[in-house]
Amino acid sequence: QADGMSEVGRGTLTTHVLNTATGLPAAGLVVRLAQLQEPGPQWMELAQRHTDVDGRCQPLLAPGQAKAGTYKLHFETAEYWQGLGHSSFYPFVEVVFTITDPAQKLHVPLLISPYSYTTYRGS
Repeated sequence: QADGMSEVGRGTLTTHVLNTATGLPAAGLVVRLAQLQEPGPQWMELAQRHTDVDGRCQPLLAPGQAKAGTYKLHFETAEYWQGLGHSSFYPFVEVVFTITDPAQKLHVPLLISPYSYTTYRGS
């Protein structure tokens, strides 16, 4: 059964946003995924989501939808902080990354506070 489960999750792209000022998930934050079009600097938007109470959203790429290329996750952080009554140094955060193996599951977490952010390749 474990093998069947791993096959279902193959090739997906997920994110998770945590508010490090409170130590809680960042709920209601808008996340957009775009892919860089070759040749040239045009980005094509592929998905838009809102994070849930756990700071997560539905996968931004469904299994089998990923293709090799350069992608960008755009997080609307100013809007999120305004909703909490804070100002933010960063109006938005963009994380640009490359997918080399479309069959691999990718998880790109974001840790945010009004004056900093951190991202890493998760598992």
